[in-house]
Amino acid sequence: MSGSRTTDGSVDTTGESDPRVHWLDDDETAQLLGSLSCDTARDLLSCLQESPATATELATRVDTSVQNTRHHLGNLIGADLVRVADTRYSEKGREMKVYAAAAPFVVCIGGDGDDREAFAEVVSAFLE
Repeated sequence: MSGSRTTDGSVDTTGESDPRVHWLDDDETAQLLGSLSCDTARDLLSCLQESPATATELATRVDTSVQNTRHHLGNLIGADLVRVADTRYSEKGREMKVYAAAAPFVVCIGGDGDDREAFAEVVSAFLE
């Protein structure tokens, strides 16, 4: 896979560009789906799929408060959908975290999970 762009425009080849495959019967999937149960959280993740941003920038983009944005970012980080990608400093010298989507694709699958590894490889190959 070619990799995704980082905040400085370089290509990320650390493996974070690989798709994440989740099975509906996994405990981790429940947290993932819970973190996306709100429209605001989905809007934030969509924005971060386009480009990394600070909480303040995201709040402006999705028209919500910074406090609400930080709440949803915490949930998205907990579900490994978002990561802290960088740090910037405001004009006043305050440190601000820059958030980015943790993976370009997240796939949730139901059904028989006997051949999970093979299915994950097929999804990865398809997305290359």
